[in-house]
Amino acid sequence: MFESLAIHRRQEMWRAIRWSAMLFGGFVIVTEQVLTRSYLYRFDHFVRAGRHFRFRGIYSHALLGLDDLGLRWFTATVLLISAAIIGYRFKSFRPFNLSLLSLILLNGVVGVAKISFGRAKPRLAADLLHSGGLSYPSGHAANALVSWGLLSYLIFRYTHREPFTGLKLHWLAALITVIVCIVSLLRNTHWFSDLLGGCLLGGALLVFVIAVDRSIPSKKQPS
Repeated sequence: MFESLAIHRRQEMWRAIRWSAMLFGGFVIVTEQVLTRSYLYRFDHFVRAGRHFRFRGIYSHALLGLDDLGLRWFTATVLLISAAIIGYRFKSFRPFNLSLLSLILLNGVVGVAKISFGRAKPRLAADLLHSGGLSYPSGHAANALVSWGLLSYLIFRYTHREPFTGLKLHWLAALITVIVCIVSLLRNTHWFSDLLGGCLLGGALLVFVIAVDRSIPSKKQPS
């Protein structure tokens, strides 16, 4: 029995690693499109050339509120506090450690990528690389996907009591990420490829953290 559980765990781990590699490969393809000013780059400018509405009053505040769902300090705070509560209740440091690992990878990898490419934001009306900008890849998109995605994973994997038993919230994490991306396009704060690249890179990091979790056995984690 224990041998079959170990085999199942290894299979899950390698499946997660393969998915992580494929998502990162997608990020590389998007990056190539941006660097060579190919089809996706031209699509960026097609989207930007469309009509952008100016939101005022309550509509502006609503968009800013939705945009905060991908804000770094907000998502990190929610994730760490939630992971600490889950860990305390179920006597495991694993949820908090996984959250901390995801935030270190997120800020390190995405932050380095932003600085390396230095892409200007669309509001400046000049699509320049290595100009000191921080547009590509989108940190908002990556933050939303990694933070809310990992939180949904932790709830499903570690909260073994009602009403959370078997609860799957991955659809909610995906919905929040899509909303953050749409708001960024409406507010003209990111190119389309910024958001796509951020989602792919964030997805690769999220699945990698899950692979790490599945590679190390834990008594507090179901098989």
